[in-house]
Amino acid sequence: MTGKRNTITFTCLSVLIVVMTVVSILAGSVRITLADIMEMFGGADSSVMTYNIIYNIRLPRVASAVLLGGALALSGYLLQTFFGNPIAGPFVLGISSGAKLTVALTMIFLLSRGMKIGSAGLVVAAFVGSMIAMGFVLLVSIKIRDMSTLIVCGILTGYICSAVTDLVVTFADDSNIVNLHNWSMGSLSGMSGGDIGVMAAIVLVCLAVVWLMQKPIGAYRLGEAYARNMGVNITLLRVMLILLSSILAATVTAYAGPISFVGIAVPHLVKNMLKSTSPAVMIPGCFLTGALITLICDLLARMIFAPTEVSISSVTAVLLVPVVISILLKRKNRVEQ
Repeated sequence: MTGKRNTITFTCLSVLIVVMTVVSILAGSVRITLADIMEMFGGADSSVMTYNIIYNIRLPRVASAVLLGGALALSGYLLQTFFGNPIAGPFVLGISSGAKLTVALTMIFLLSRGMKIGSAGLVVAAFVGSMIAMGFVLLVSIKIRDMSTLIVCGILTGYICSAVTDLVVTFADDSNIVNLHNWSMGSLSGMSGGDIGVMAAIVLVCLAVVWLMQKPIGAYRLGEAYARNMGVNITLLRVMLILLSSILAATVTAYAGPISFVGIAVPHLVKNMLKSTSPAVMIPGCFLTGALITLICDLLARMIFAPTEVSISSVTAVLLVPVVISILLKRKNRVEQ
């Protein structure tokens, strides 16, 4: 029964991602029909404008939503595994904000000198920032064992990093302010084929490594003592959880800025859908669900107030904060009982 439920769920998620991909390509200020898409992929001639819109604007944006949404959800799952806390996530712990700060500083420093930074450079800058923020959270966790206090420290760290980023963006050169402001609020616009290639390589490699770690992760979630008895190297596992979650969160922030609450809410949604906490189903489930939710939120961000585009982080917050609140309420009721 469980296997059948998993198969049906994964199939539905995959079909919905395909459907939302097509809808996202069709939707926009310039009207594109399903016939236009069929003609292009069928090898028929199409207008230059239609070709450019599909291949250079909408397809890269859709691909980035799938990859980055899946990466963010997977990062949240790894952090919740590491800290053993249901509301741990890259946005709440300040990891995304730390990555955002170092990327903003790097971009402004280079742009002010007429220099450009490539996709890989942005990811490296974001990774440095995410590791600094993660390092601070880990130092606090050594002194403070209470997870609620640790989460609060992470939130405060995120606010400090965001405030500094806003100051930096405010005093950036006029020509760079608009792009930096949109990115700092969370946006999937402006993606290119080269960006997709780099992020796909990073995200898919991390996904493969996490998949190979499913047995140690499953043992670790049952307790450190049990994991040690099963021969798991706890220190190495923790290091890998930190590195992988930070790389995934850094990749998202480098390209799209901070996207809120996807990393927290998606693992719980998947757990409720699949009625299982097994890493073998949680890992692909988180990736697919994160991709689908990010696709939907990006479409809403583009279309709700079209032609004005709102930040994707605003949409994810509105849709997913109720999920996080329900998680906290259920946890409180469980503790009281």
